Amino acid sequence: MDTPMTPEQSLRLIESMISQAKQSFSRMSFYFLTWGVLLTLAMLATQVWSGVDPEVRHGAPWGVAGAVGGALSAWYGARQSRKEEVLNPMDRIINWLWASFVIALLLVLFTTLLAGGDPGIPITLMTGIPTFLTGQIMRFRPLVLGGVLFWVAGVAMQLVPEADVRTALYCAAMVLGYIVPGILLMRKENGVRPA
Repeated sequence: MDTPMTPEQSLRLIESMISQAKQSFSRMSFYFLTWGVLLTLAMLATQVWSGVDPEVRHGAPWGVAGAVGGALSAWYGARQSRKEEVLNPMDRIINWLWASFVIALLLVLFTTLLAGGDPGIPITLMTGIPTFLTGQIMRFRPLVLGGVLFWVAGVAMQLVPEADVRTALYCAAMVLGYIVPGILLMRKENGVRPA
């Protein structure tokens, strides 16, 4: 029969999990930087392409960004899992959070495009959820603020009809919500790694 934990033991366990999370999640900078750069480039390419031929929907940059980002993420994730023998509970939570986000994103993307709509706004709003929660779990304020920024950008994109303004809002959200936190996380990672 298990004996109940004392409050001190519970606190030590929680502190240990948070410490493990801070060290293991520091490698996430790769994902935020990769996806931030790829999705910003996809939005800019779509905007440029739309200026050349406004009659055609230009999904190719998004498909390329998704394929390249997915392949790089799978490669990096496999490489990291070989280095780490055991995932801690916080790693599992973050992994399932992002996996559920990707599933929801693909469903929203598919159903919105099937209905002839633009998935950019709902996806921007949805992106705030895992970004915000990852920041909260890691206790990393730049990601928390990045999640909030995605929500603000998604609402603002809904309110403005101009495509150029929507593009600027989306790119600002990606740069400030993914790329800047990714750089800060990478700097923190470099400080955490053993020499």
